[in-house]
Amino acid sequence: MKFAVIVFPGSNCDRDMYHAVKDSLGEEAELVWYEHADLSEFDAILLPGGFSYGDYLRSGAIAASSSIVDQIKERAAAGTPVLGVCNGFQILLESGLLPGAMLRNKKLKFICRQESLIVENNHTRFTSSYANKEMIRLPIAHGEGNYYCDEELLADLEANGQIVFRYADNPNGSVGNIAGIINKQGNVLGMMPHPERATETVLGNADGLKLFKSVVNHWREAYVAGV
Repeated sequence: MKFAVIVFPGSNCDRDMYHAVKDSLGEEAELVWYEHADLSEFDAILLPGGFSYGDYLRSGAIAASSSIVDQIKERAAAGTPVLGVCNGFQILLESGLLPGAMLRNKKLKFICRQESLIVENNHTRFTSSYANKEMIRLPIAHGEGNYYCDEELLADLEANGQIVFRYADNPNGSVGNIAGIINKQGNVLGMMPHPERATETVLGNADGLKLFKSVVNHWREAYVAGV
């Protein structure tokens, strides 16, 4: 399986994502500069964290208007898995690939620490390797991670099983303790915690590795079924 790690000006978690896929997971990965991208050869697309374009206007807003996002939308519509982490999640929200918006943290401070999460939905291509309601720990590092949506959208997310991860102890004020959501089609996941920073025990734990393994397992099962 071949993963594209999209690099924007200001991305700073792209190498972490690349290492997680290539070294921890043992799959193919390529750093793809946003201006020279052809995503047709890739089986999955990863949008890493960082501060694309210095977070000017709003976090992820400028990156969301770049031409590569048009390709990402096309691939997502065709069923390609897309994962956006931290700033990548913000880009998915700004581009309309996921619903809702991101606000500044409730206490208006940057937060960088380990957080406990609950796997709210393990019936997705990103979470099938986890147990339902499994408690995991992943690092967070953000100043604008306060997920917001109105009551109607929150009810839809709940009803459709689109809330994939919740915080056990909400650190940023997110509606419904939401840490990660998925689209209705089930192939675009956005999350603020960093699974790529938790793929080896030397990093504290390997709870994030299961997410990437889930993506690979789903792809292999679909590939075998299609042969």
